[in-house]
Amino acid sequence: MANSGNDTSLQLTEVDYKALNSKQKEVYNFQMVAGELARYGFNCIKLADDWNGADFLAYHYEGDKTLKVQLKSRLTVSKSYVGNDIYMTFPVRRNGHWYLVPHDTLVGIVRENIGVSGEEISWAPNRTYSVEPPSQKVLSVLERYKLK
Repeated sequence: MANSGNDTSLQLTEVDYKALNSKQKEVYNFQMVAGELARYGFNCIKLADDWNGADFLAYHYEGDKTLKVQLKSRLTVSKSYVGNDIYMTFPVRRNGHWYLVPHDTLVGIVRENIGVSGEEISWAPNRTYSVEPPSQKVLSVLERYKLK
């Protein structure tokens, strides 16, 4: 193929995550976790708006599973997701891993390992509880949900 005279070399530079705005961080995080889930046979489809609480769908190549996934930048539980068959995915920046956990299971982990009981999970005023970074105790419980 003839070169038209344009320089076709590409210089790639890693982006500074902290310099991104919130929408750019969401896109960045989606791409990162979609790449991780691809290793497990999932095709991730970003939704234009939350559908039944999901930011994206993760469809398994064998056709037997489709997960509704809520993407967060940190461990988060929310009263609005309880009972909705939602999976939470979030990174832990200090260890470089992503986690994928059924939301209601994550609520139980928070209650049992952070010492925060049902009504004290800080549901009010914004009906959510989040933490970054999670304690070592919580990370050890979450080990089985780590995307490796």
